[in-house]
Amino acid sequence: MRVPELIYCASGNARFAQIAIDTGFKYGAQLPPRGLHFWPYFVDQDWKNPDRTRYMAELEKHRPFMASVLDWERADQLGEVLGWAEDAAQFAQVIMIIPKVIGGIGLIPRAIGGKPVRLGYSVPTKFSGTQVPVWEFCGWPVHLLGGSPKAQFKTAHYLDVVSADGNMCQLMATKYCAYFTIERVPGAKNHPWPTLKETNNGINWGDGSNTAGAPYEAFARSCRNIMF
Repeated sequence: MRVPELIYCASGNARFAQIAIDTGFKYGAQLPPRGLHFWPYFVDQDWKNPDRTRYMAELEKHRPFMASVLDWERADQLGEVLGWAEDAAQFAQVIMIIPKVIGGIGLIPRAIGGKPVRLGYSVPTKFSGTQVPVWEFCGWPVHLLGGSPKAQFKTAHYLDVVSADGNMCQLMATKYCAYFTIERVPGAKNHPWPTLKETNNGINWGDGSNTAGAPYEAFARSCRNIMF
């Protein structure tokens, strides 16, 4: 199993982004951004409101290493998806196609516009995830979209995972001041997500004096634990 590139993919908060980058993560963002603080190694289009013209203009401006294109959600949509990919190949070095059509991966070319294609796999969760069976992605370089770190680690044992992104660590840090760890923390109610209050480690995060910094501390611990 290769060691994948890990990507912090979110715009709008420079402090979280800097923590992730300092730990070794690449930086990614959805375009158009809500506040782009660093050069984006990976960019994603707004799949809920796709705008091909605007997205290509943003790609030309930022020229990321990797860019996703329109999700392939219906069988009759492949031509449109490949058209997006041809356009994106002018500005990115790797093109990501996200297949959501069961049995369709064999129709995707390995390279488009002279640029290699990477498949995006939406890691299943209780809220979302791809319906395409995991085995259809075998033999392809894969980027993992979302899911928990634990689920991503598990998926990487079955697929050729080249890169991965996800926002669960930031969500857990901002909502619960919890961080990811593979080690079991005595007294923690939710493994693998203990809270700072449960671990303490000599810092009384619950007394109010460190409230503002607590989510960033939790996020930093998650980044370090995932990276190392």
